[in-house]
Amino acid sequence: MITKAKIIEAYKFRHACKLFDTTKKISDSDMNFILETGLLSPSSFGFEPWHFIVVQNPELRTKLKESAWGATAKLDSASHFIIGLTMKAPLTKYDSPYIEDFMRNIQELPENVIVQKGAAYEAFQKSDFDLSDDRKLFDWASKQCYIPLANMMTSAAMIGIDSCPIEGFNQSISEKILKEDLGVDTNLYGLSYMVAFGYRVNDPRPKTRRSLNNMVTFK
Repeated sequence: MITKAKIIEAYKFRHACKLFDTTKKISDSDMNFILETGLLSPSSFGFEPWHFIVVQNPELRTKLKESAWGATAKLDSASHFIIGLTMKAPLTKYDSPYIEDFMRNIQELPENVIVQKGAAYEAFQKSDFDLSDDRKLFDWASKQCYIPLANMMTSAAMIGIDSCPIEGFNQSISEKILKEDLGVDTNLYGLSYMVAFGYRVNDPRPKTRRSLNNMVTFK
């Protein structure tokens, strides 16, 4: 197992890299490792309400710069650039065909468990979390989509690869580009974030963080 010291070292290594070395590319095996750590991330009820697009085409990257004002330098220099999509209500609502198919064919649950889990999921949406409209449901699913983002960035740092999470974009314009240029069905998926991976050009300044005493309360 990896030591605690090595894990902390990786967290200290990780920073929001603003500019990447264009002469260095992430290997296929390293990128697949990073993506697999996203794949293995947890989600509510295990329903995985996400999809990732790895944008390597230069023309598509240029197109994304029209709306992603916080990603300009990253789109130009990152080895790999990922768009994090979150499923919308037609896929994540308790009575959607996706949910029933997922329980049956991905999770391979027996019929009686599908009925029980489906009922629990319905109650969860209707009362426990009040996911009573499409926007609430998307925001709830989007929060889950950030879990694989964090895991991918951390796993990248553990093997010496830099990253930068990006929310600097106009969501509606970006989704229009996703629909028209990347073939995304925006009735089913919405844009939550972008993230760039590569190798740093410049060393970052030392991290500044609150102390544990200011951030954590034990009772």
